[in-house]
Amino acid sequence: MVVAGDFKNGITFDMEGSVYQVIEFQHVKPGKGAAFVRTKIKNVITGAVIERTFSPTDKFENAYIERKEMQYSYNDGDLYYFMDMESFEMLPLNSDKLPENFKFVKEEMMCKIISYKGNVFGVEPPTFVELAVTQTDPGFAGNTATNTLKPATLETGAVIKVPLFINEGDVLKIDTRTGEYLSRA
Repeated sequence: MVVAGDFKNGITFDMEGSVYQVIEFQHVKPGKGAAFVRTKIKNVITGAVIERTFSPTDKFENAYIERKEMQYSYNDGDLYYFMDMESFEMLPLNSDKLPENFKFVKEEMMCKIISYKGNVFGVEPPTFVELAVTQTDPGFAGNTATNTLKPATLETGAVIKVPLFINEGDVLKIDTRTGEYLSRA
């Protein structure tokens, strides 16, 4: 059990059948009246963020979110298959469970599968990936002084902006959270 008076950032709890994570909290003790806890909480499954106040004595069940490392194997239409590296079982997931930044994941990369009570609700790709450029305009040596960028298609099909000196075949390090080019690998 978790008590609202003990809320900390990142705590997950079960409220009204949904799983919430505390993003921000503030203990308020007004001059008159009872103390309360003002929070900003995020529904872990839908991603909706709401603001809510609680009495410091409100109690909630702890919600344990499981993050399991699994290898992305392949996709077949709308189903994406992940393999548990311990039991070698395949887990099929619908494309609606995949985040926008999954476009940077190629086969055989390790991802975190996020679930609550056995129900998978999300996938976390690796934070940094190294991918080859399959198509871009020719690069020019010496074009490093300006911040001019050009589009480049990666081996997964994702398109990102890269500096002018990048050529086809170069392997790039990408931050999957922002989709930005970091460096050549």
